[in-house]
Amino acid sequence: MLMEDGPHDNPKVAGGTNMNITKEIHFNREVKVFQNRPQNLFSMLEKSVEKFADKEALVMNGVRLTYKEMKAKVDRIAGNLQKSMCVKKGDRVALLLGNSIEFCLLVFACAKLGAIAVPLNTRLKEKELTFMLKQSGSRILFVDDEFLHKVETMRDEDSISSIEYFFLVGNQASKRKDYLPYEIVEQTSSFEEVVVSEEDPLFIMYTSGTTGLPKGAMGSHLGAIHSAMNYEMVLHTNHEAKTLLAVPLFHVTGLIGQFFHMVRIGGTSVIMRRFNTEEFIRLTAEEHVTFLFNVPTIYIMMMSHYHFSLYSYANVNCIAYGGAPMSSETIYMLKKYFPNAHLHNAYGATETSSPATIMPKWYDDAKMDSVGLPVPVGEMKVVDEEDKPCMPGEVGELLIKGPMVVEGYWNNENANQTSFLNGYWRSGDLARMDQDGFVYIVDRKKDLINRGGEKIFSIEVENVLYNHPKVLEAAVVGIPDALFGEVVKAVIVPKEGEILDKDEIRDFAAERLANYKVPKLIELVSELPRNPGGKILKNELRNLQPKEN
Repeated sequence: MLMEDGPHDNPKVAGGTNMNITKEIHFNREVKVFQNRPQNLFSMLEKSVEKFADKEALVMNGVRLTYKEMKAKVDRIAGNLQKSMCVKKGDRVALLLGNSIEFCLLVFACAKLGAIAVPLNTRLKEKELTFMLKQSGSRILFVDDEFLHKVETMRDEDSISSIEYFFLVGNQASKRKDYLPYEIVEQTSSFEEVVVSEEDPLFIMYTSGTTGLPKGAMGSHLGAIHSAMNYEMVLHTNHEAKTLLAVPLFHVTGLIGQFFHMVRIGGTSVIMRRFNTEEFIRLTAEEHVTFLFNVPTIYIMMMSHYHFSLYSYANVNCIAYGGAPMSSETIYMLKKYFPNAHLHNAYGATETSSPATIMPKWYDDAKMDSVGLPVPVGEMKVVDEEDKPCMPGEVGELLIKGPMVVEGYWNNENANQTSFLNGYWRSGDLARMDQDGFVYIVDRKKDLINRGGEKIFSIEVENVLYNHPKVLEAAVVGIPDALFGEVVKAVIVPKEGEILDKDEIRDFAAERLANYKVPKLIELVSELPRNPGGKILKNELRNLQPKEN
């Protein structure tokens, strides 16, 4: 529903000014939207096929599909699912697949059908997968060879009896009579057109929360399209872009930040089954990759690898990162080894369909710790404990609004009631905004440390520790203390081949932090505990038996 015409000239958003933006009502929220946008995700693919029919869209393990070839396969898959499996608009189709061309094709086939894709985290245990399949009410499940044993366990326990069709992708498909081979959905088939609106659900993606049951965030065609357009506008990407996709497609960064983004602009997605440092380095150089998007750790591993110096990276012109602090040393190294690349910090969540803020192309060095400006169609505010707006520079909870924010959570009215406020999504992150609109993430609300009444933001301490040249990863938590209530504990992963001394870490921190923020306890470990979504399990770090240092 149209609310306001004409462009908005707002310098406090990433991507510049005079964007072709108006306001409309979607999901009972008044939000800013791009006027000239595709009406659904499949329409976005069609527009790229019209412009770039013979350009490579998907590349993996020697297979190279053009946009025309990609659409032809999507059409056949959608037709077969509709005619043979009676998949209709609103049906849920679950994908327990690693990064693959099949994954990409199936998501777009679901989009054409108006079906809802349910990407499943392949690292999850059977109990967690069972919950998601049941809670989503998925009718069809696609699984590949590697994860077949998980489905076998669930089928043996008869815990996913609601699944009507099981499809197997991979070499074992022809040997298994109790699974349908994936190849049959790529056979020629007719298709009866389905009206798919931009407000229709596109995916249900389960949040990887560290406590409680996961929530199924309902992403829409509207949200995914706007996120792809936000990336295009802020990062200034075009059809010449080529990304190397090594993060999981079942996450919004891989699915939207890279794959959908490339489809929007007519770019190319080079797909890796999973991240491998040596292979990542080789493909970046040999495929003439221009756009990288990863967590900081991957860049550190890449630049530390002995094969890194064997190649040139002159083609890389855009590097995005997020999910963890990036040390000034890593930023310096990226600028040194990728001299033609602009660096963009980005912040988002499953509930924001990937980006909520992106660092613009040009910014003052004094703002290097920021996660950027709100995306062009995003609106943000920081509120105090009474939900009243904070002044610039004051810390409070970050609230986010825009067409990219999910409609809500699948069949979870309680979460819908507590997670939204007047059209804004509650991020649960503590943040501040400066006078120029730049956003600084300070901490998760639950990770705030209270030492004798002094509030300590764990991210501030982690940022300092990440700047130590021997530190690969660091996580900071508060642990109980008889005198102060809580004290700071740091758990650190040293870089490969480096020997770290705990006093060295304390001295390093003491030179850069107030005394009460310096970690009292330090643990050196080979890796940080993470949930299947890759998030650090700070609860486990808190529950570890403290050791005297």
